[in-house]
Amino acid sequence: MLTRRHLLGAGAAGLALIGATRWSRSQAQTTAGSFEVRYSDAQWRQRLTAEQYSVLRQEGTEIPFTSPLNNEHRAGIFACGGCALPAFDAATKFDSRTGWPSFWKPLDNAVATTVDTTFGMTRTEVHCRRCGSHLGHVFDDGPPPTGLRYCMNGVALTFTPAAA
Repeated sequence: MLTRRHLLGAGAAGLALIGATRWSRSQAQTTAGSFEVRYSDAQWRQRLTAEQYSVLRQEGTEIPFTSPLNNEHRAGIFACGGCALPAFDAATKFDSRTGWPSFWKPLDNAVATTVDTTFGMTRTEVHCRRCGSHLGHVFDDGPPPTGLRYCMNGVALTFTPAAA
């Protein structure tokens, strides 16, 4: 007989498995030594705010509609919040109405992708190709000319306006 205790136990085990998978995948990415910019976990914690660390290093997600970058409409460059590598030109930003800054194309040689199977779905994770920081995900429901939506966490990016 299936009881409430069985359901709670199965749910807890599932969450633990997701957490372990997420941690091991994150650790593998950030300690693989394949990135140009590398810091110890303690150094990352020192360099980043708690929210930045959660997103950039632990693959967290910021609360939608909370980033000031949603309302950034000036010409300029959005860069990785972990290592300052330029990642997106403001000319490729669009309002996806999802609550996160979205772009239809990254700058050349700025990002890399991996398959993300957490939370029972398959998505394409976007991370900085130089430091491995998690920036967000890319989906195939964006506008022309690429048809892609790079849905980025605002806390994972910095913005530098174009020189006047």
